[in-house]
Amino acid sequence: MLEIAGWNHLRSGKVRDLYTNDSGHLLIVASDRISAFDFILPTQIPKKGVLLTQLSLFWFDFLKDIVPNHIISTEVPEVVQDRAVVVKPLKMFAIECVARGYITGSGWVEYQKSQSICGILLPEGLKDGDKLPEPIFTPATKAEMGDHDENIDFIQAAEIVGYAAAERLRELTLALYTRAHDYAATRGIILADTKFEFGIDEEGNICLGDEALTPDSSRFWSTESRSSFDKQYVRDWLLNSGWDRESTPLALPDDVVAKTQERYNSAFTLLTGRSL
Repeated sequence: MLEIAGWNHLRSGKVRDLYTNDSGHLLIVASDRISAFDFILPTQIPKKGVLLTQLSLFWFDFLKDIVPNHIISTEVPEVVQDRAVVVKPLKMFAIECVARGYITGSGWVEYQKSQSICGILLPEGLKDGDKLPEPIFTPATKAEMGDHDENIDFIQAAEIVGYAAAERLRELTLALYTRAHDYAATRGIILADTKFEFGIDEEGNICLGDEALTPDSSRFWSTESRSSFDKQYVRDWLLNSGWDRESTPLALPDDVVAKTQERYNSAFTLLTGRSL
């Protein structure tokens, strides 16, 4: 764990490390760690923390007219330059807010069993990767480290955060997804799905927190080839490697690390028009 002058380590998640200082502000540091299937993998992806931070900043600014965010400053200690931000503390809602515009992943698995996702009945005959008639809100529980997130329906989400809050989070999630999806389409990217996390600030405002629309929290596909610009490549490699999903994940080979980094960088460049 990094020692950062003026900041005290508070806790660490799968990818980010959280610090606090005497002012009550928080320092969120994005590491190069990568997780899959709710495990932290033993191999890191170089410069991933910088990319996650810079891409989130792009989206926070792009979407700020829909919902405020937690960013206070990008002036951070030199040791974490470009991969950390200073933010205001939020009282986080205890659900993950997922928007899906296409059917894949856990949604596809659920659809095959019930023709629905999170209690939302969908048309018959959909195939993996198909576009949905309209984007849907499919919340999930926030699992503790080592546990698995679970998809829940809207009523279950409302039982956790309250009905009015759940309605507002659904509205914000779909508005953010729609705006980002339509923009990404102009850059040659399909935003298949994404996850947001929201919290309430000291003034009682709902704010967007954590990260926004990164290859870690979203599925990005090429409009032309449907190839992925996210960590699905890592998920696929693990599933095809013979790894037992109940055991410690395997280390990633160098070529998988390089190809993952290439995909993340491609997403960043296509979406922002900049290179790291």
